[in-house]
Amino acid sequence: MKTNARTFQSRYWGLGFLVCCGWMMANVWAIDSDTLHRGVGPEPDALDPHLAQSLSAFNVLRDLHEGLVTLDAHGQIIPGLALDWTVSDNGLMWVFELDPAAKWSNGQPIVADDIVRGWRRAIDPNTASPTAGLLSPILGADEIRIGRLPVEALGVTAPSPDRLEVTLAHKTPWFEELLTHPVMVPWASEPDLYSGAYQLVARLPGAHIHLAANPHYKHAATVTIPNVYWHVIEEPNVELARFRAGQLHITETIPPGRVDWLANEVGDALRIGPYLGTFFLGYNVQKAPFEGQPGLREALSLVIDRQLLTERVLGAGEMPAYGLIPPTLPNWPVSEPVFSDNMAERIKRAQALYKAAGYGPDNPLSVELRFNTSLNHRRMAAAVGAMWKQHLGVQARLVNEEWKVFVANRRQGRITEVMRGGWIGDWQDPANFLQLFVSDSPLNYTFYNDPVFDALMAKAETLVGEARWAMLKQAEMHLIDAHVIIPLYYYVSRHLVKPNVSGFEDNLMDIHLTRWLSLK
Repeated sequence: MKTNARTFQSRYWGLGFLVCCGWMMANVWAIDSDTLHRGVGPEPDALDPHLAQSLSAFNVLRDLHEGLVTLDAHGQIIPGLALDWTVSDNGLMWVFELDPAAKWSNGQPIVADDIVRGWRRAIDPNTASPTAGLLSPILGADEIRIGRLPVEALGVTAPSPDRLEVTLAHKTPWFEELLTHPVMVPWASEPDLYSGAYQLVARLPGAHIHLAANPHYKHAATVTIPNVYWHVIEEPNVELARFRAGQLHITETIPPGRVDWLANEVGDALRIGPYLGTFFLGYNVQKAPFEGQPGLREALSLVIDRQLLTERVLGAGEMPAYGLIPPTLPNWPVSEPVFSDNMAERIKRAQALYKAAGYGPDNPLSVELRFNTSLNHRRMAAAVGAMWKQHLGVQARLVNEEWKVFVANRRQGRITEVMRGGWIGDWQDPANFLQLFVSDSPLNYTFYNDPVFDALMAKAETLVGEARWAMLKQAEMHLIDAHVIIPLYYYVSRHLVKPNVSGFEDNLMDIHLTRWLSLK
């Protein structure tokens, strides 16, 4: 075969390019003493703290930004930008004294006006923050969010650079925990500044996010890892392969159904613990075929064998779910099944409800089950679709979408029918889960609009202690009885952690800031 000079040059250049790329990737993936490599899961939807809504984004944002308070390695609240704070006797006035050592990543002081600017931006309707509802306890927040008041009416002021005063609309015992959420961080007067232990160096979409230690962070002397790469890896099996190849220190998850094998293979590197999270499927109840069809919605829920799903399809210690609030929430009463444990009885009732809704062998329900890219989600959707087909004859079309596309479709609600849902607690309170279904919540992608549920949630805001929790339990049962969602399972945290990583402490929130980690 004849090879001319151009062909030789092209092949030689191509080989050199591959060698160069290989060298570059090897250096990115290299396991060394000053670089931590972590799996982040799907591509973060945004690195703007007021636009992000994915868990992957929040994990990165907690490295980049710090609010008035933060979390230690055990998930407990500690001071952040604030040195100290006081609360009035009625619980409505919170006063924070800012730490004068707190600085932006360019060395400029972080002042109280930066907090005011950040919170106003988050609640501004023009920002369209999906997590703006988390500011609801602050006076004026709800009216601002729907455009009835200007952002200047928000109950937060800065009397001096080191003093912040916050007025709440109602007593909020969990307000400290709420302050740890990325949506509550300060906002600089110029772009690309960070208040946390790290700053953004580079982002390669679909590959990784590179952060470097922030030299102006007030605790910079205690940050022992100079660089961290958050690697975008949607498939757990790929993440496992990279962990075993020495390319990752910490994985975001583990492949489903491989717990026993992993325990033998990696020993103590396997970390499974309790987690404050629930996985569910949500119906779009504002459009056909589920609008005004609670019986049909119940039928699809009845035929799903959650025990089979958690044991054989997922197999990482997940627990079958029959309610929205996870049993890991301290002192929360466990939700019992709202229907019989006898699958034969459940299938019989489901078939009757299915028929009453106008469906049967000659007229099967055709429905889309939409989920974002993930091996776990794909296995879950295939199993649920098979159960619907076997027991009811439902023709389910599984729609797998990249995370950003999925989130956009779910939020708009124009084409969604049944979609993957779930919630990880931002703080340890049942209202954090239930607020997803308040009619005007920006996170209400089921489009549930029930005056009774809204009234129960509003009433709970006026109560404290056991009376408040009893009202929230009533709201949860009202939601479950309406079959707006199909609770499937309660999460567990699951990671692989290299033995040379110190400071990774299992906690209920499953939050592990890089600033607490070190490499031996």
